[in-house]
Amino acid sequence: MNKRRVVITGTGIISALGFSANALYQSLLDGRSAVRAMPEWQGQIPVGPDYVTAAPVELPPEMSKSIKRHYRRSMGNAALFATLAAQTAVAQSGLSAAELSGGRTGCVISSTLGSSSEVYESTKAVIEKRFNELSSCQFFRIVSHSSAFNVANFLGINGVQLSPCSACASSLQSIGLAYEQILAGRQEVFLSGGSDEVTPIVVSSFRHLYALADSRELTPQEQSRPFDARRCGLVCGEGAGIMVLEEYEYARRRNAPILAEIAGYATNCTGSQISQSDSSSIESCMRLALDDAQMSPEEVDYISAHATSTVAGDREEAAAIRAIFADRVPVSSCKGHLGHTLGASGALESAAVLEMIRHGVILPTGNLEQIADDCAGLNLPLAPVQRQIKTVLKNCIAFGGVNASLVLKTPA
Repeated sequence: MNKRRVVITGTGIISALGFSANALYQSLLDGRSAVRAMPEWQGQIPVGPDYVTAAPVELPPEMSKSIKRHYRRSMGNAALFATLAAQTAVAQSGLSAAELSGGRTGCVISSTLGSSSEVYESTKAVIEKRFNELSSCQFFRIVSHSSAFNVANFLGINGVQLSPCSACASSLQSIGLAYEQILAGRQEVFLSGGSDEVTPIVVSSFRHLYALADSRELTPQEQSRPFDARRCGLVCGEGAGIMVLEEYEYARRRNAPILAEIAGYATNCTGSQISQSDSSSIESCMRLALDDAQMSPEEVDYISAHATSTVAGDREEAAAIRAIFADRVPVSSCKGHLGHTLGASGALESAAVLEMIRHGVILPTGNLEQIADDCAGLNLPLAPVQRQIKTVLKNCIAFGGVNASLVLKTPA
């Protein structure tokens, strides 16, 4: 019996650099940065420099208002971003309302927390004893599976609904979980990915983890610089990335556009420290994903690294990549100009990867000027590279020691 195959037939994104995968790709190609100073947060960040940076989404009012209030009232920004991205993905895939609600379509969408702004506002109301300002809708905005059930409710999806919550690995685990569910025959279609929002409470958390960029020698736009000698921490971003995954034969019968095939997936954890992953567990995860894809390292054309611009994180991922691929495969990260979109990053960056495949261009890492000694020995392009891309390895690595790797390839 032949193994079922899983393909991607639609993508949708909401990002600080555009509201489509191609817009994101063009912004990254042009070297645009979404990062800016956040003076409006003054007084809301308990620790840190005189200013903080972030990469917020500037959503036009008409986009959010395109979702009827009946649906919007249970959505925080993370769920709103996911719903808007899901609409785009479904439109590209050509799925009908009947196919979405026919029981063969599931939804697996994740975020780090749900709506962190709602957590802050509701907690503040309780502390200040403003109980009359609390509402039942706040619960639906806060819970970690808010994006998943809001998207399912908006689109009428009544199949399997799942929402892994694993910090910055969340959306890549969502895609991997959907892939495994389709392989197992439990559904024919999944909407899968992740979303997150950036707020003072999120930025404060990363500051307490000593992971936030805060160099006084760099401009806000220069703060996020994966693999660079002057990297000093991450810059928080926000957004959503949603993909339509389908069983290959099901998609072919529909004449759906096949953007790529998911060839392999793996996830694991370090199991020895709580703060971050080590190179050996990251290396193991990548090898497991390649084993699942029945591919050798020599078949990989490009690696989309997690690389958040933290000193330890980039060092460990670089060591893991070097152990398998040496300097043969081009490696880059989207986070230099996009910031770290947290639970959305795996899916959002995978959408950018699909555009790289389509255009035959490997994008460089934003702000990478001088490769750090602890990241040396990798193929880190400093400018766009034109080449045919057939197979891509995408990594996500989360606090708590969680790793996920996805293998994407052009459809045969």
